[in-house]
Amino acid sequence: MLSDILLVLLGLVIGAVLGFFLARFATKKYMKKNPPINEKMIEAMMSSMGRKPSQKQVRQVMNQMTKNM
Repeated sequence: MLSDILLVLLGLVIGAVLGFFLARFATKKYMKKNPPINEKMIEAMMSSMGRKPSQKQVRQVMNQMTKNM
């Protein structure tokens, strides 16, 4: 009886850990393939703030964003 409960709890813990890592892997893969923001969006955002960004500035912002993902 006690061993059955322990096996069920062990199965739940292993399933939760595996599920977490699989979901994390899938999310990272999806975000790398389909980034939520691109260079044109960054350029439009900077332009709306009243400044014309150079290509170097846009690349720097993109690199910072992809580095933090």
